[in-house]
Amino acid sequence: MPKTFHEIRDPIHVFIKLDSHERRVLDSRPFQRLRSIHQLALTYLVYPGASHKRFEHSLGVMELAGRVFDVVTVESVSDEIKKHLPQLADPDGLRYWRKVLRMAALCHDIGHLPFSHAAEKELLPEGWDHERMTRELIFCTEMREIWESLTTPLKSGRYRQAGARSKEGRRSAIQ
Repeated sequence: MPKTFHEIRDPIHVFIKLDSHERRVLDSRPFQRLRSIHQLALTYLVYPGASHKRFEHSLGVMELAGRVFDVVTVESVSDEIKKHLPQLADPDGLRYWRKVLRMAALCHDIGHLPFSHAAEKELLPEGWDHERMTRELIFCTEMREIWESLTTPLKSGRYRQAGARSKEGRRSAIQ
């Protein structure tokens, strides 16, 4: 039986838990390349302790994004707020949006190059930046297979996109 949750030992967060989809992103070639890209470019040459890579940075961002989501949607929500945001009572919706946030946090640096922003003009084609590289990598074949394997409430039509028009022609928020 395959594992559905995985743990990675981390010096700051102790253990970072990942589900199987997050693990597939972590194991992908676009994400693995972050193991060799310094978060702070060449700063480690002046400050030897500034040696962390975008790989572990992205894992930490994902972990913190999940924690913040839990606090603002579950742990600190008053009954008054719940009356105005009934979506907070939907555990399936909360799980879905938590996963979306964690995936976005995990992939937020996926398009960075060695030497960070300093070398973008020299290493990328004209008109490209790390944001465009991020989009290209997120939509590459390997990553697209991961995104398409996700089962989401949006695919099932359970939630409408924010701002989409309903059958009655009204704009609606996520429902």
